[in-house]
Amino acid sequence: MKVWNRYHTPSTIDEALQLLADYNGAARVVAGGTDLLIELREGARPPQEALVDITFIPELISVHQSNDHVLIGAAVTHDQITKSPLLNNHARCLVESCGVVGGPQVRNVGTIGGNVAHALPAGDGTISLVALDSEAEIILSGERQWVPIADMFVGPGKSLIDPTRDLLLGFRFKVQAGKSASAFERIMRPQGVALPIMGCAVSITLDDSSTIFEQVRICVAPTGPVPSRLSEIEDVLLGQEASEERIEAAISSAYDTVRPRTSKYRATADYRREVIPVLLRRTLHTAISRARQGHRD
Repeated sequence: MKVWNRYHTPSTIDEALQLLADYNGAARVVAGGTDLLIELREGARPPQEALVDITFIPELISVHQSNDHVLIGAAVTHDQITKSPLLNNHARCLVESCGVVGGPQVRNVGTIGGNVAHALPAGDGTISLVALDSEAEIILSGERQWVPIADMFVGPGKSLIDPTRDLLLGFRFKVQAGKSASAFERIMRPQGVALPIMGCAVSITLDDSSTIFEQVRICVAPTGPVPSRLSEIEDVLLGQEASEERIEAAISSAYDTVRPRTSKYRATADYRREVIPVLLRRTLHTAISRARQGHRD
């Protein structure tokens, strides 16, 4: 079955935008296509007049550092992320989350931009980008701008950007310096592909003595319609001693406040609620150990 009529490979952002404008909503952006092509072939989306492949735009397939920020192009693949020395050093949680997306074939072509643009609350790479306090660079209604990563999600499967008119260009987050580190864990069930029951990413900074939480960011998902930080749990840790007692206090708070729903494809609400303390304990311990040892790679 033919699911598109024309396939374009622009080499610049301006060329991609012009193609979208020329088709006036009848063309759609594609990168790895690991979600979109399946939806087209299964009839979940109608056939497209044209697809605009952004993976030939150099700016969108780059990973680099600029001053105190790490920048990742939207068309960078999960496999590229796992093999990047820069990201292994400054975004270990992102490396770990992208390393469990699908199988090797999916990671070779699937992109971090697609993970976000698809706007599913359980996106592994998305969870880590939230914990890293990332920003997304987009062209929305013709205006190029940076927005907080959380603003990209307006509902389950609903993105801020229109893939027939707008572009997601990439992401940036602050370089992890000093006694900073991050970690990611997920619990999943085999079901053709590894379907996540729950994922957790944390990013922390300790003080010079390695005893006090100076910064804490935690994202556990899916616990709602969009991925978001657990600010109440972060507040339990922030400014406090990085001790076993304080970690357990945060875990107790999470158990009392986080209410995941039942999913027929993932697990019951009760089971997922029991999973959250396990993930928090693992990721916090790992991140603290990495920060104290001074190596994030």
